Amino acid sequence: MVTIILVLARPYLTPSRSGTSTAVPSASSTGSAAETSILEAIKNQTSGSIVQARGTVLKLLDDDTDGTRHQRFLVKLDSGDVVKIAHNVDLAGRVPVAEQDEVEFHGQFEWNPQGAAVHWTHHDPRGKHPDGWIRHRGKRYE
Repeated sequence: MVTIILVLARPYLTPSRSGTSTAVPSASSTGSAAETSILEAIKNQTSGSIVQARGTVLKLLDDDTDGTRHQRFLVKLDSGDVVKIAHNVDLAGRVPVAEQDEVEFHGQFEWNPQGAAVHWTHHDPRGKHPDGWIRHRGKRYE
């Protein structure tokens, strides 16, 4: 069971300086048809798509310890949009991120009234869900 709780002081949708968002390219994208641009998912406020992006750690949040443990932090994309990362530390190693660190991530996008989140940033031991990951300082956490 995966529990996602989003708590934010401000909406995640922050317009870019140009007023429009652009895709965040990634050299390691798989090109899977199931993948969606994270900016498209944010714009459409849709859940369930697999996304990949990169950005800067904006804020570290307390771990979610209700059920499986999740490391949580906010990432600001190049577009100015902010997403919460919920990384399961019971299935994958903790990512040693600090504010202002650059990260790249691959996982499942979720939307709720508080904003955007990405979870499933780890492997699925049952093999029923696309594996996700977080890359930090050249190391991949999955």
